[in-house]
Amino acid sequence: MKLLLDEIRHNPLLWLLAFVPVVFVAAKLEPESHTLLFLLSVLAIVPLATLLSHATESVAAKTGDAAGGLLNATLGNLTELVIALAALKAGQYMLVKASIAGAIVTNALFMLGASFFLGGLKHHVQEFNRVSARFQAGLLFLAAIALLIPSAVATADSAAAVEFTQSLSVGLAVLLIVAYGLGMLFSLKTHRELFASTGHAEEGEAPWPLRLALGTLAGVTVLVALVSEIFVESVQKAAEGFGMTQAFVGFIVVALVGGAAEMASAFSAARKDRLDLSVGIALGSASQIALFVAPVLVLLSYVIGPAPMTLQFWPGAMVMVFVATLTAALVTNSGRSAWFVGVLVLMVYLIFAMTLYLLPPRVG
Repeated sequence: MKLLLDEIRHNPLLWLLAFVPVVFVAAKLEPESHTLLFLLSVLAIVPLATLLSHATESVAAKTGDAAGGLLNATLGNLTELVIALAALKAGQYMLVKASIAGAIVTNALFMLGASFFLGGLKHHVQEFNRVSARFQAGLLFLAAIALLIPSAVATADSAAAVEFTQSLSVGLAVLLIVAYGLGMLFSLKTHRELFASTGHAEEGEAPWPLRLALGTLAGVTVLVALVSEIFVESVQKAAEGFGMTQAFVGFIVVALVGGAAEMASAFSAARKDRLDLSVGIALGSASQIALFVAPVLVLLSYVIGPAPMTLQFWPGAMVMVFVATLTAALVTNSGRSAWFVGVLVLMVYLIFAMTLYLLPPRVG
């Protein structure tokens, strides 16, 4: 605990932790002040993301970058899952699907591209495990196909019944969860030697003890999830004041804030020449959302939702997910990166963001 307090005392960014209790108090006293709650929740998530970053790096130092990246992606996606469950229970399926597609695109493009860019500014050329990157990109490509099929069938055959789409979505959800489980068995058990780190990490601060790091990960993840709920409740109204559309909010804003903790870890690791950890977090998080979070939400919609949810997305979302998957696979194929590679990936993401801001998709 002394190490944690020392870290907070010497890092001015962590002084923003004072906004964590403030946002909870404000949510109780002024629940209708949406713009204020939106700003306070963002200020609260930033220091929590910084703490999560340090704790994740400490765990990765003990377990290796492959397991560390998986752990960070899992805990980071817990935030998205909590947000989506709240929207699912309320029957806001458009927000659920927008946050799912937005999280996949944001992780595969923005987080990956920014990691390449920030790491490349400090290091001339960086290397990472090409096998691991190809594996994650392959999982993501599988998920993209599974998400594309219900939309393609429904578009091509207008006579397809709602029951067919629902049954197909349930079947695909089960297949994706099985594929994700087998993928974890392959990467962490039977062929774990293929996923060893290739980067040359810089010497930095001594990692925290494993017990402190795991305790911090668990506690901070819960706080991030609670603050994110306040953020989601306020963001729709606050967005109107800032001139943002619903599509832009669900696809871009919610995804960026929900993934802030993972991004802090990925960016910090890239600057320290631990690009394996950065790529593992970015692509691992994207594939986990597509292969696990989305299918789980489909199955849970039969239990907590007002009606079953399907894996049928609007065409614009599927195009962006598919292009993001292909882009991630292309830029990670060589196992090397430089800052301009990050620029190219970020440009694809900015094209999507600009499109959604100016011309939001129509959702039926």
